[in-house]
Amino acid sequence: MSKLLRSLSFFLVLAGLPLIVAAAGLPVVDLYKNASCSCCGAWEKHMQAAGFRVRVHLSEDINATRARMGMPADYASCHTARIGDYLLEGHVPASDVRRLLVERPRAIGLAVPGMPLGAPGMEAPRAQGYDTLLVLPKGSRVFQRHPVK
Repeated sequence: MSKLLRSLSFFLVLAGLPLIVAAAGLPVVDLYKNASCSCCGAWEKHMQAAGFRVRVHLSEDINATRARMGMPADYASCHTARIGDYLLEGHVPASDVRRLLVERPRAIGLAVPGMPLGAPGMEAPRAQGYDTLLVLPKGSRVFQRHPVK
């Protein structure tokens, strides 16, 4: 993809408009969660509303599943997902996932550690700001800030 096309796609993501990437079809999200977790189901619906197809895989031990997939425990939340070559940990917004797919950084994936109120699937009257982290082979950095609205 040319630099101009990547830049245009990035700005479309920020504007919340459909991505050029979507024209070719978004990759399937494989969601690994415990059957009793309702907020994981709410995140699944968030991703579906954003145009992603989600396949659910039930896991009795999400910690073991996370470790087997390669997401460091430091970024743990209630569910783990895979999209293409990337892992998604926790309540990562669909807009951040779309940006990840456009930019294609060398990374393990994205994480929203814990279960911050206000993140997709964790909607609440008393939302809190949170960061989506880009998880790298060694450490992480802030990928996107989500301040309280």
